[in-house]
Amino acid sequence: MLKPENVGSNARVRIFTPSTELNFAGHPTVGTALILALRGLGDLGTIVLEEKIGVIHCAVSPDGNRGHARFLLPDLPRGAGSPAPTLAIAAALGLSASDIGFDRFVPARWSLGNAFTFVPVRNLDAVRRCRVNEPAWDQAFELGGRTSAFVFCNETLDPANQFHARMFAPRLGVAEDPATGSAVAALGGLCVRTLALDQGEHRFNVEQGHEMGRPSLIELTLTLRSGLLRLATVGGPAILVSEGTIEA
Repeated sequence: MLKPENVGSNARVRIFTPSTELNFAGHPTVGTALILALRGLGDLGTIVLEEKIGVIHCAVSPDGNRGHARFLLPDLPRGAGSPAPTLAIAAALGLSASDIGFDRFVPARWSLGNAFTFVPVRNLDAVRRCRVNEPAWDQAFELGGRTSAFVFCNETLDPANQFHARMFAPRLGVAEDPATGSAVAALGGLCVRTLALDQGEHRFNVEQGHEMGRPSLIELTLTLRSGLLRLATVGGPAILVSEGTIEA
């Protein structure tokens, strides 16, 4: 987190995995916005962050050492090319081809700052059985541009949620991620393309991280007007668990 470059922003944020820098990430955005609000920054519950993808406006509700943050997507999700064949995707995740797909959802590539191959699977059992198969990974997720794998189903642990998910990004140095807001942001494009959504606002809750023992909840809100996605937000709860100081 650095000093902002623009008047009206609260901070400039750079986000790194163990192997690379990201243009944008939802989990760090929510956490950073909450920390700044807990420190008394922001105006009327609004925190403005500068990330490589652009300026991100966050609505924050702090409460003690925890709270909730929601941010407006700085851009809308877009398709990122064709996915690999289903057999290749299944092999890279230790699944069978019959595990892939549910309802009208089929594998697809979407991006908002970071590219993902979205892999719908038939149930929770298939999600839990996913394992990264290194020798098969690149044929499924690296050809035609790097993507990470976001595996999801519509069978959930909490009936109030719409999707259960896991995210794997071994080429970014992330074996598995407990919460992936940039993937859920891009998932909005897939939902609009796949589901017959009416005009107005639609909310989707995505549970993630349970298989890691680090459960998270990511909230996606889509607003459609004239049949098109006009704006979207991603948010969720966060809690301060530790802090420290680095001295030069």
